Amino acid sequence: MENPRPSVVHVVDDDEAVRDSLCALLESYGIVVLAYGSANEFLLAAPAPSQGCLLIDLHMPGIGGLELLEMLQARGSKVPVIAMTGRSDAVLRERAVRAGAVTLLDKPVTEDVLLNSLGQALARVEFQTL
Repeated sequence: MENPRPSVVHVVDDDEAVRDSLCALLESYGIVVLAYGSANEFLLAAPAPSQGCLLIDLHMPGIGGLELLEMLQARGSKVPVIAMTGRSDAVLRERAVRAGAVTLLDKPVTEDVLLNSLGQALARVEFQTL
C-alpha cells in the first residue's frame, strides 16, 4: 500500500551549498524538502513537526544541532532525526544518539548512505502512524 502523503524531510544546515545540494538530491527522488539555514529558523517555522523526519547539521552557529535535538526530545517529539557532521568522534556520536538521533552521518555523506538512512527514518514514521 502506498503512503498517500509524500515524505517530508526538514533539512537544517547553516551551509547554503550543502543545504541546496541536499534539497536538490532529495527532491530528485520525489521527497518534499523544507530547508532552514539555522536551528532558530527551523524552530520559528516548524516548532513541532508532525510528519517526516529531520536531517540536521550538528555544528551550526547559535543553537547547535545537539541543542536542537535536546530541545525536541524535551518537547516529546517523535519525529526521527538524522544528524550530520564533518567533525565526528565517539563521544559526539554517543551524545547525538542519547539526545534522540537515529544515526550520525559523517560529512561528506554518500548518496546511498543518505538515502538508506532516510528510508529507515521515514519507515519509523510510517510504523508509528499504523
